[in-house]
Amino acid sequence: MNILFYHPSFDANEWIEGMQTRLPQANIRQWVKGDNQKADYAMVWLPPYECLAGRKDLKGIFALGAGVDAILKQEHENPGTLPAGVPLMRLEDIGMALQMEEYAMAKVLYYFRRMDEYRQFQSQRQWKPLPANRHEDFVVGIMGAGALGQAVAKRLVEFGFHVRTWSRSEKQIDKVISYHGQEQLSDFLQGTRVIINLLPSTPQTVGILNQSLFSQLQQKAYIINLARGSHLIEQDLLVALESGQVAGASLDVFASEPLPQMHPFWTHPRVAITPHIAAITVPQEAMDMISDNIKRIESGQQPFGIVDMGRGY
Repeated sequence: MNILFYHPSFDANEWIEGMQTRLPQANIRQWVKGDNQKADYAMVWLPPYECLAGRKDLKGIFALGAGVDAILKQEHENPGTLPAGVPLMRLEDIGMALQMEEYAMAKVLYYFRRMDEYRQFQSQRQWKPLPANRHEDFVVGIMGAGALGQAVAKRLVEFGFHVRTWSRSEKQIDKVISYHGQEQLSDFLQGTRVIINLLPSTPQTVGILNQSLFSQLQQKAYIINLARGSHLIEQDLLVALESGQVAGASLDVFASEPLPQMHPFWTHPRVAITPHIAAITVPQEAMDMISDNIKRIESGQQPFGIVDMGRGY
């Protein structure tokens, strides 16, 4: 069994050694330009066209991340980057859900306890106690109710928050109100104070965090974008912050990464940014999942995490 590895920044030795331990019978190598030797599987992120093009004998391609939109975008812009008919598999919950729960909880509690406002008072040397927010007035809406969205929703419920989700199809989550489909988006937004975006990036969701959406939220709402920068119309957010419709935003993802040095988000007093670290790939857990999936394929079983190319996730 031959397995290719390619990632523009991961330590190839760590991954090759780790997979070799899990699959001793396999020959695992890092792809380099000009490598056209046989491969049965590929573990990749942002592979160059030459890495996979024409490899129709592959039994599976494993994306080294939870999202696959970047890889699908490459395929759209340069058809053939992914060999036709070869299943593409994404990493499901391999330690990312817990990281996302931690990040989302930290931000929601920060806004719920009015720490953003106290931070402003500190910069002005004001000693000014504020009335406490009430859970019933601080509705949290999660856009995207897949594995990560559901994990975040359940954790917020444990802290007493009123939680609702919005997704493509209806979900059943204990103590969480589920909205679904475009026709229920307005109902989902009405009365929501905090938006946590965990949607997949698809043609239907690009630019969904826009002025129209912001205007339907509670006054002085908060935006937490943990999915993709393409979901957010940045100028619309700046306008909503200026008007006071949005009181603050926490952004982990951006249309252009790294964020350009002159971007207004860097210095905006009500925007908090982090460098796309809300949930990062955990190598050991990712390798466990990939090796288990390879064993399933080799034994004739259905693997986990197959991407629906039409939906984009």
